[in-house]
Amino acid sequence: MTQRSVLITGSSSGIGYDAAHALRNRGWRVFATCRKQEDVDRLRAEGLESFVLDLTDTGSISKALDDILALTNGRLDALYNNGAFACPGAVEDLPTDALRAIFETNVFGWHELTRRVIPVMRSQGHGRIVNCSSVLGLVPFGWRGAYVSTKFAIEGLSDVLRLELRGSGIKVCLIEPGPITSKIRENAIPHFEKWIDWKNSVRRSDYERLMDRLYLDRGKDRFELPASAVSAKLIHALEAANPKPRYYVTTATYLMGNLKRLLPTRALDWLIAKG
Repeated sequence: MTQRSVLITGSSSGIGYDAAHALRNRGWRVFATCRKQEDVDRLRAEGLESFVLDLTDTGSISKALDDILALTNGRLDALYNNGAFACPGAVEDLPTDALRAIFETNVFGWHELTRRVIPVMRSQGHGRIVNCSSVLGLVPFGWRGAYVSTKFAIEGLSDVLRLELRGSGIKVCLIEPGPITSKIRENAIPHFEKWIDWKNSVRRSDYERLMDRLYLDRGKDRFELPASAVSAKLIHALEAANPKPRYYVTTATYLMGNLKRLLPTRALDWLIAKG
């Protein structure tokens, strides 16, 4: 049997990093991509096949995919879209250019890479496209408007793509983690500092109360699980004969998914606002 291959974005740490090692250990040929060359070099030293892939750069997307397909004789069994970042801040303080920037990585880059992969999968008659969404693709939380909006967009694009690819042999799945051990908070700080003029915001006092949450490592959040919990769901999405459209990860996602289904919007808003 030909070794199965998977391209993973955002493999430098957290969910993508764990997925790359977990799938390699299961016999997959893993192409772990990262935005920075130094991360690629580190992963290669760990024995992974790694490539630079910047989701904001069309040329980088094209080159990475071309280089990978050259190694697989033009085949690719799976794509795991995972690379993303957050930019905390109130929606009213979020410059439109900041929203454009986060959509370039979290949505438009995924879309471009996926569109390039689909013809490959069509020609071979099968494939899996797995998109890493979030509990924040199901329900909103305050101060996370930029990230929430990208995950809501990914939910919609994935649902439509799943419908459109019926009968093609290509399966589309969503993974929706809640709190997972990662560097997303740490990596969000430069984006917050670049875009949010919080000191001149009418919400300044609110920001002051939120600073510790952003800048201080306060240990694990309630319901937080290791990245391996996401990898376990990813393995099922990639290897099951009939994968689920959605995979919840963590108690928080199951809870919020069910509450969204059961509660009126105002009641859910009240509950989320209570924290």
